[in-house]
Amino acid sequence: MKSVNSEFTTPYPCTKPPISSTILHYCQTSTSKTPSFLMLLLDSSIDDHDYSQYPNFLSIPSIPTPNLFPSHNNIHTSPHPISSRNFPVLRDSMIDGPVLEAMDAELLLATCITRTLPPALTLQHGLDEIKAAVEQLKSNPPFATSGMYRFQVAVPPGAKALNWFCCQPEASEVFPQFFLSKHNDDPTYKSLFLNRTFGIFGIGAALCVKGFFPCASAEEITFKRCHSVDSTLVVAYGFVVIFSIDVSWFFHTFLLIIFSFWQIELVEFEGISILAATLVWNDSSLCVFEEAVQTYELSLYQIRHHLWPITEECRNTCINSALRKFNMVEDKSARVVCVNALSEGGMDLWADIVELKDVSCSCQFSIRFSRTVAISNNMWLKPRSNPLAMVPLAFSVPERVAPQHYPDFLSEYQLENVDERSHSMRNYGNINTLWASLIVEECSRLGLTYFCVAPGSRSSPLAIAASSHPLTTCIVCYDERSLAFHAVGYARGSHKPAVVITSSGTAVSNLLPAVVEASQDFVPLVLLTADRPPELHDAGANQAINQVNHFGSFVRYFFNLPAPTDDIPARMVLTTIDCAIYWATSSPCGPVHINCSFRELLEDSPKMWTVNCLKGLEFWMSGAEPFTNYIQMQHSFACDESFGHMAEVLNVIQGAKRGLLLIGAIHSEDDTWAALLLAKHLQWPAVADILSGLRLRKHMTSFSDIEDNFLFVDHFDHCLLSNVVRNWAKADVIIQIGTRITSKRISQMLEDCSPCSYIVVDNHRSRHDPSHIVTHRIQSTITQFTDCVLKACIPQRSTKWNCFLHTLDKMVAWEIAFLVQSEYSLTEPYVAHVILESLSCGSAIFVGNSMPIRDADMYGCKWAKCTHGIAMLSSGLPCHWIQVAGNRGASGIDGLLSTAVGFAVGCNKRVLCIIGDVSFLHDTNGLALLKQRVARKQITILVINNHGGAIFSLLPIVARTEQNVLDQYFYTSHNVSIHNLCGAHGVKHVQVQTKMELQDALFTTQQGEVDCVIEVESRIDTNATFHSSLRKISCQAANHSLSVLSRLSCSDTASHDYMFHKIYKMEYSIYRVQLCAPPTSATNNYKLTTYYREGFVLTLSLEDGSVGFGEVAPLEIHKENFLQVEDQLRFLIHVMEGANISLFLPLLKGSFSSWILNSLGISPGSIFPSVRCGLEMAILNAIAAAKGSSLLNILHPQTDNEEEISGKSSNVKICALIDCNGTPAEVAYVATSLVKEGFTAIKLKVARRADPTEDASVIQELRKQVGEQIELRADANRNWTYEDAILFGTCVKDCGLQYIEEPVANEDDIIKFCEETGLPVALDETLNCIQENPHEMLARFTHPGIVAVVIKPSVVGGFENAALIARWAQQQGKLTVVSAAFESGLGLSVYIQFSRYLELQNADICRVMNKEPAFSVAHGLGTYRWFREDVTTEPLSIRRNPCSGFMEASVVDAGQLLLNFQVNQNSIIQNVTGGQVLNYQLTIDVKGFSISINVQETGADTNKNVIVFLHGFLGTGEDWIPIMKAVSGSARCIAIDLPGHGRSKVQNQNQVGNGPAEEPPLSIEVIAEILCKLFHFITPKKVTLVGYSMGARITLYMTLRCSDKVKGAVVISGSPGLKDEVSRKMRRVKDDSRACLLVAHGLEFFLNVWYAGELWNSLRAHPHFKQIVACRLKHDDVPALAKALSDLSIARQPALWEDLKHCSLPLLFVVGEKDEKFKTIAIQMSSEISQGTRNRDSPAKCTSEIVEIPNCGHAAHLENPLSVIGAIRKFLTKLNESVL
Repeated sequence: MKSVNSEFTTPYPCTKPPISSTILHYCQTSTSKTPSFLMLLLDSSIDDHDYSQYPNFLSIPSIPTPNLFPSHNNIHTSPHPISSRNFPVLRDSMIDGPVLEAMDAELLLATCITRTLPPALTLQHGLDEIKAAVEQLKSNPPFATSGMYRFQVAVPPGAKALNWFCCQPEASEVFPQFFLSKHNDDPTYKSLFLNRTFGIFGIGAALCVKGFFPCASAEEITFKRCHSVDSTLVVAYGFVVIFSIDVSWFFHTFLLIIFSFWQIELVEFEGISILAATLVWNDSSLCVFEEAVQTYELSLYQIRHHLWPITEECRNTCINSALRKFNMVEDKSARVVCVNALSEGGMDLWADIVELKDVSCSCQFSIRFSRTVAISNNMWLKPRSNPLAMVPLAFSVPERVAPQHYPDFLSEYQLENVDERSHSMRNYGNINTLWASLIVEECSRLGLTYFCVAPGSRSSPLAIAASSHPLTTCIVCYDERSLAFHAVGYARGSHKPAVVITSSGTAVSNLLPAVVEASQDFVPLVLLTADRPPELHDAGANQAINQVNHFGSFVRYFFNLPAPTDDIPARMVLTTIDCAIYWATSSPCGPVHINCSFRELLEDSPKMWTVNCLKGLEFWMSGAEPFTNYIQMQHSFACDESFGHMAEVLNVIQGAKRGLLLIGAIHSEDDTWAALLLAKHLQWPAVADILSGLRLRKHMTSFSDIEDNFLFVDHFDHCLLSNVVRNWAKADVIIQIGTRITSKRISQMLEDCSPCSYIVVDNHRSRHDPSHIVTHRIQSTITQFTDCVLKACIPQRSTKWNCFLHTLDKMVAWEIAFLVQSEYSLTEPYVAHVILESLSCGSAIFVGNSMPIRDADMYGCKWAKCTHGIAMLSSGLPCHWIQVAGNRGASGIDGLLSTAVGFAVGCNKRVLCIIGDVSFLHDTNGLALLKQRVARKQITILVINNHGGAIFSLLPIVARTEQNVLDQYFYTSHNVSIHNLCGAHGVKHVQVQTKMELQDALFTTQQGEVDCVIEVESRIDTNATFHSSLRKISCQAANHSLSVLSRLSCSDTASHDYMFHKIYKMEYSIYRVQLCAPPTSATNNYKLTTYYREGFVLTLSLEDGSVGFGEVAPLEIHKENFLQVEDQLRFLIHVMEGANISLFLPLLKGSFSSWILNSLGISPGSIFPSVRCGLEMAILNAIAAAKGSSLLNILHPQTDNEEEISGKSSNVKICALIDCNGTPAEVAYVATSLVKEGFTAIKLKVARRADPTEDASVIQELRKQVGEQIELRADANRNWTYEDAILFGTCVKDCGLQYIEEPVANEDDIIKFCEETGLPVALDETLNCIQENPHEMLARFTHPGIVAVVIKPSVVGGFENAALIARWAQQQGKLTVVSAAFESGLGLSVYIQFSRYLELQNADICRVMNKEPAFSVAHGLGTYRWFREDVTTEPLSIRRNPCSGFMEASVVDAGQLLLNFQVNQNSIIQNVTGGQVLNYQLTIDVKGFSISINVQETGADTNKNVIVFLHGFLGTGEDWIPIMKAVSGSARCIAIDLPGHGRSKVQNQNQVGNGPAEEPPLSIEVIAEILCKLFHFITPKKVTLVGYSMGARITLYMTLRCSDKVKGAVVISGSPGLKDEVSRKMRRVKDDSRACLLVAHGLEFFLNVWYAGELWNSLRAHPHFKQIVACRLKHDDVPALAKALSDLSIARQPALWEDLKHCSLPLLFVVGEKDEKFKTIAIQMSSEISQGTRNRDSPAKCTSEIVEIPNCGHAAHLENPLSVIGAIRKFLTKLNESVL
């Protein structure tokens, strides 16, 4: 190990240095090679203090004087002092070990490689993972001479930094050791004892960085937060000193920085901790790699052997004892600075110091520099007058004591203090005060520092002792019942007991409800109840009742302390407290009761007592530990086959075929963490209770990633409403972790599954088995059990069981969400549904009993997007959970508000409490606790006020009881003003009555700091009705889903979950058929005499030979041109080959959107509506063909009897369509003819004339001719202004129109039109944007004047979206009309089947809801009359029904046409298959070497357009094939593997003899030369370049410097290079380091590191991310790939910013919406081009455009390829037009 001299020179002979009350001297440690340093930041300035007794105390590094003072080389002669000028001043800085100057450190830090390991079950497991990773690195050490490696792993949140710091031994071998609090809001030592602090623990410095910089002035210095592209968690910790030199001839401000990176550190975040290890080496200045590993191993060895005990009480003892043994010295002026140390473009922390900002600074920390030197701030106590307080561990050192004498002074101080304590204890006024102080002190030593005090005389000694103790926090309440529940809440949040102090008498009795709750739910609680002495019992004394065993069996331990006397050793009091708290905190946890009798005097008045009672307390008084330490041996399961019953359980789990994981109430976050890992390992369906912490989840990655790893069934309760599902859902093995299950139906399901293997895991001995069906009861923590299962077995995974439950849950969840959102009034289930979205990841929920907890469990939204959680993203876990608590021990409604307030104190989070109005009124005294705001964060109380007990309205008793009896004896109806109650207590109150008001109130309160009560108005009757609707609809959805799944399911041997059939191929044909007349949507062209309809027929073939057909027929109204649609079809042909069709696609309800995203990797919104419609059509027809069934029967399965009945009447009424050309009489004649044919409904196209009254005249004449029985509809297609529409409406008001479609151009005027005219309106074009946000869009049109929706599946984007609109219309009581957009017989046949499906679905819902089904509606399929020719060989059967006389389409005939569909080849003008991709090699010679370029080509060679695609680093030409195929219809597309990538090979021709070959350069100039030669081989024409990332830089270079070869370019996420030399230098080092890593550790390891960077956050969330990374392994020559990384580094290419000003070619810059960095670069490039265009004299040909691709990040072409294809297509069109 190389070291740096620890002696610093003193550049200034300062004779009067600044001195404060605390001065430390550095003591060098000989037992460690790790660096030690000490730096203090003090607020004092240099003054006239004499420091002659402190030689060399003011020490700073030597200043490079020539640079600072060019005119004065010998600055040491200056007699002038150094001034701090109101900034902290460096006191001492001594360093031993690896230290680098700041500028050198920048280069080293640029090489940092961060590797994230899989999440660990425990901290010990995390250490094991890091150790294994380092061992792997040792076995294959890097060959680089310098580097920085960081390994990080997520561990559970129970891993506490402060505890780990305190557990390090006093005689440690490794220094420095470091604890830093992340608490920035005025932290105090009390926060450490109330679990207030997230912190950081570090040990051993991997690297120290030192820098000394001049700056303009101290006031100008700010700090910048620099982050790493690889990890946002790489943080340096250290000190900064700012000082000024003020001499007569010179004044300047300087900055001295020393930062350290810890070898091993633990960083706490919300819900997670990150454990990390860092290795740093530099052969020339620090140490070699082997030495860095050795020092790391010393740190690892120490911390592995000094982990804190697991139990909570041991943790607190560990902290307290450490406060004494480390001999901490406190300095209130010291600060520690934390800064994220790395940035993508290089670390500018040092070089740009005057621009730095956003550095985090902490004033609560402890640092041990050696065994004898340690410093702290805001960690320890000052000496107090209370002699029973712990020995002070921080104090002001008298200035007379020199630093070298600190150790002696500390020992002397402590001995003196012990003697002082013994003497002071004799000065207690009376024995009552002594005993009370002993009790409180022992509680504090055991970590119990939160005291809940009720006023009273007899308890005065205890109350005074608690309030005067320096470590305690006290809260007071006049209501003992509320106070006790508050203590229960605190224990729920903090996992350690609060201490309740009450007076005697009924004050004690009032504690009983809370004691029962704590006992039933295993919540620790300590009760100190004051009592009269024995002589006053049974004697009629006031307030004297029998308090002995007052709580009976509900307490774990009771002790009746005798009245204090000096005849009893005081140590008896201590052992009693120790014993009681051990019982309270040991499994099964619960309340303990110590009855404390006191004789008067109750105040601290003098009364003689003897000191003999203190005998045996000497050691206790000299330390900080409790008198008796209870040590419980920890056990773990031996997970091998020889371990009896546990081996039996593991075998049961291993053999499960239908496994089910129930996650009950969990009280600790570590157990929640373990439960999540267990669910991931088992891959069983997991049912998470609302109190488990896993019911409400924030997702941070793609759903496909979550669904691949977890299978949460969150609506299992409502699935079980179906008898069919309940009879089917029979699990063979059930594991329940956690305690109670809220859902009654799930509990009943457990009984139904019996006999089965039912394994219950809990950490107590109590029986939780109300149905008496548990077969295996395992007493252990969830963590222990999970550890055993993870090591011992890999359970089987039943594809069918998992798939069915997952699908049932999704369909029921869809229905619940739909009904909750489509009910536009504010309902109680809606409250439960939206709470998750309003909460941050750092919040918690307390949910009240009765209806709130049931609603939350049934309707709580299971997923919401997490906008926080950088640590979670770095953890490898895809979601963050929300902690939820409730009083489910006895499940009473008493004390809930008080419990919630206590829970907020205990968990130290923002808390949202959801509570009913009766519960709120039952505990209004809790508002007094709310108002005190003691040591907690903001709390929001959400009161559901339905003016009574709504839960009774859901019970069977309602049907048999009179309303007045229900109101009085069950509902307990009231009219109490909650607003006035809050006002009386001074608590903010907000009342909400709408959804928007609720959302606003929740958002406002969650952002604020003021406690608030939000009152939600509700009604019992409407609440009961809505709950009933939800249950009925959920039951119907479960029945329907299981019916579809059962009909379509295959055997249980499927190779992949949720999959049904594999697609063999997809093709399409372009058809052209003649029409009788132009479509009504077409622009009139009177020159044409023949009209045609063009479109595409999709042919989807499955591997089993089944074929499904679909139609894509874009129209003008689609806003899709024919060429763009064909591009998408070509793309889909490629990506769908080999894809699996999901089993649940016919269920619709989001299934297609999920499949498109997860299976195809395409954003559903990027597919054109007509394309998606045709795709869904083809898939549904293929599934139907595979089952030999009709499309209708897979959408809505029926029994044979139902099919027979349905077949007799399954016809669909057809509405005729008339274009409004001609006179009123002529149009009326046509209509009359249609009526004679059998049409009962006619739609007339209007708004084609200049005068609306002319259209009105046509309507009037038509109504007159056809009579009143015919349904008339008018369709204005948004062609009228509001005024014209009003004029028309006024004229036809009496014509009996069924509705008018889209009467106004502006959709905002629709409602106004309805109200003004009273005419019924139908929506049509308004529905076109349904794909964006359907519920929000539809919510605007609930007005009763809107009576219908006209749904064109090809316009709204397929049948899934169409079904959603229809479901909404049915919910709102509106008509649903399916309308064609001039599709051929193929599309019309499907629409007929779909129309019938919607009618059957509507009938089902009406039957379930006990409503009359709506009458049959005529659908807008009359466009069939326009077709003179068709794509079908058989004509579509639409004819007059002989029975009804109506014109109808036969559903059965339409189904047969689809099953037997044959394409009319006469209508086909072109058949398109997937096309072939040619793959060949071209050899290029350049600069003395040759390179074999792998080329892939598709598209006709005759195309004039030649497009060359260039991939990014790690990519290959294959990346572009889907996009190439998309545009190959109009261009010749070529992709190459760039040198060093894929199958391209570099061959050196310059090797002489046997000597080493000269490596050929792969610079951007060389690559451009290679490409120019390649283009010459490919085509004589200019090419269009499309490049991404590295390929984009090459594209831009060639466009600017090889313009003779290029016609135009598309630059995707590209940059013209780095401007400044510092950034280039940093980036060169980084890329060279990465290249070394690639060669040393291989491609797979490199990929894991590369894609961990922030640049890829969006790509990592893509459902195909794993497949994309797998494709990156296809590189033949890894060393050449590494060379390409180095040579083609952006730092080595010439900067092209100036070239942009002279650009003469069209450029398109494509950037991802989420890629802020490259969006900024694109804007800058475009600006440079514009500036150059303005400055040129001649007109410029160059045009530049920026296209932002939605829903993607850096890799836009992979994340959202269809949008990129659209951008390229538009660019090519413009490029060709400009050429023409």
